Amino acid sequence: MSAPQTYRVKSFGCQMNVYDGERMGELLAETGFAPAAEGADADLVVLNTCHIRERAVDKVYSDIGRLRRENGSVPLIAVAGCIAQAEGEEIMARAPSVKMVVGPQAYHRLPAMIARASAGERVTDTDMPADAKFAALPARRRSGPAAFLTVQEGCDKFCTYCVVPYTRGAEISRPHADLLAEAQRLVEAGAREITLLGQNVNAWAGEDAKGRKVGLDGLITALAALPDLARIRYTTSHPTDMSDGLIAAHGEVGKLMPFLHLPVQSGSDRVLRAMNRSHTVESYLRLLDRVRAVRPDIALSGDFITGFPGESEAEFAETLTLIDAAGYAQAYSFKYSARPGTPAAGMAGQIAAEVMDERLQRLQAAINRGQLAFNQASIGRHCAVLVERRGKLPGQWLGKSPWLQSVHFFGDAALGDIVMVELMSAGANSLGGRIIPT
Repeated sequence: MSAPQTYRVKSFGCQMNVYDGERMGELLAETGFAPAAEGADADLVVLNTCHIRERAVDKVYSDIGRLRRENGSVPLIAVAGCIAQAEGEEIMARAPSVKMVVGPQAYHRLPAMIARASAGERVTDTDMPADAKFAALPARRRSGPAAFLTVQEGCDKFCTYCVVPYTRGAEISRPHADLLAEAQRLVEAGAREITLLGQNVNAWAGEDAKGRKVGLDGLITALAALPDLARIRYTTSHPTDMSDGLIAAHGEVGKLMPFLHLPVQSGSDRVLRAMNRSHTVESYLRLLDRVRAVRPDIALSGDFITGFPGESEAEFAETLTLIDAAGYAQAYSFKYSARPGTPAAGMAGQIAAEVMDERLQRLQAAINRGQLAFNQASIGRHCAVLVERRGKLPGQWLGKSPWLQSVHFFGDAALGDIVMVELMSAGANSLGGRIIPT
């Protein structure tokens, strides 16, 4: 097989995977590969996978099949990410066209794997030394107006439904100095907003330049000192790790946007215990009250799973009650998906698919009502919008409000600008506005 010249990275799933996909692209470009032109076949295709949902696993195999060209040939295929970590041997057995399997903590070795695969080998690397990965990746040189920065990986919480501790490993925090340096490079490359990423991002801990132990609030404060960085966000958080300092930062750090994604998963305390979540509904709502006390305009987001083993109709109704009580600006909802090797997969009381489908519809309807109400309440606000890309219509721009709402408007603007916009109309998923003349 000849050495590939062009590549395409296709990422599934979470924002962490988006970050990893971008970094793999940068690594390949650094070693001489060029991104394939839009619509053109790539010599190398990297499928950067997610293992959270069963459907995502099925989709990967479907995508592998679709990579076969009309003449019967296939590109050099690498499967990366969490499915690679969890099911590497099965992928190699089930999909002969896949020549490389690389886990999420080993993709810094992708160039060497490509060289071996080009010589005819089938190569698997699922080692998990995350610190080595970050040290080996190239410096950031390109960025859009909004960028991701992974600060923490792995999780020690072991929720009974979740594969992350098995596919991403134990919690590790990247060094404070490394993160400031990468953030500075992103800003120099054009980023106005940085979202700090982690499977459990608010568990980040490290030492600052003076050797003092700091948590995520300390890192956010240090990043806020970067002159050309206008906005900071972070995701995904765990309620247990919302420290006093982090809560206070929402009221004290002006660059920290008024948005908090704080998954709760269920409105039933019994289900939360079965999930091995370390909070109750009451403690979660008290936490939201504390955040709102320091930042009254904060937009809240959450995650919900319906159909967890043993969930009764009454317990599902408690989740709907929680959604109304919390007042989410947006939220994500999922049907429970049994992941091999997790404790919940072997629990009694697995819920029938049709019951999960019906509950998910009601769950999403409740979430959508709250999201529409939040957006409609924004009409008339004047707010700063970060211009992220062009819209579909001539002269139209799309950007994000401080509350992570998508806003479209027409006017004199450029990518990366932060413009004052009056919010004029609202739908469930976006708002329309007009630039306020200066």
